[in-house]
Amino acid sequence: MPGGGAAVLVDRLSFFYALNGNRVEALKEVSFSIEGGGIYALIGPSGCGKSTLLYILAGLLPPRGGRVLINGERPLPGRRATSLILQEYGLLPWKTVWDNVVLGLVIRRLPAGEIRRKGEKVLKEMGLWELRRRYPAELSGGQRQRVAIARSLATEPDLLLMDEPFSSLDALTREALQDVLQNILQSGGLTVLLVTHNIEEAAFLGRRVIVLTPHPGSVYQIFENPRACSPGYRKSAEFFRLCTELRNALEFAQIRAQDANAGCG
Repeated sequence: MPGGGAAVLVDRLSFFYALNGNRVEALKEVSFSIEGGGIYALIGPSGCGKSTLLYILAGLLPPRGGRVLINGERPLPGRRATSLILQEYGLLPWKTVWDNVVLGLVIRRLPAGEIRRKGEKVLKEMGLWELRRRYPAELSGGQRQRVAIARSLATEPDLLLMDEPFSSLDALTREALQDVLQNILQSGGLTVLLVTHNIEEAAFLGRRVIVLTPHPGSVYQIFENPRACSPGYRKSAEFFRLCTELRNALEFAQIRAQDANAGCG
């Protein structure tokens, strides 16, 4: 992977779409930055534009205002160093674990030897090697999510965008995969932007946690979290304090939005 991961700049980003002839704002002048390397978390209420922001970073939607830069360049469709993981896994049910994981490498027409090398490496790193001949229907939810992550990592991205990837998993499986993600980051060369509704997940993983307001989404507050992913952090007083601060920020953002809407009525 490229050293250091991708640096991201979001500067006064706005996005709107048309609905029944009306203009609906999804994002309004969103601004934040991400240094290369590490996990950054994005939280906010449903409908605040979190997923839309990921699609813009992935080059799937164009900004309507402001700018987005990845390593100083606008994100374009097909940027090979960006991977996007959705909560539905996106696995092909008729393909084995192996075939799902190396799919991106096959599409890119890499030499067969390179596909074998990269596929074997990522499957072993993710603890999936013994499951490589199984099909998605034969796997648990946690195993299917591991396969989705492995498929994204096989292409050696510098930016990994994750849209609530662990939302359908039970608490223990979720925490186990959080630890897997943490271990992946230790090798360096990867930046992760994680969208989640789970406050504890954001507090544990995100070295910076960005809180968005209700629709239309804008940045309400940004929390620095230097102890993210550190051993024992989940049971520390600092962790519980941050969870409380994040919960309060979400509630205050909601109240502010309601007051603003009432003032416009």
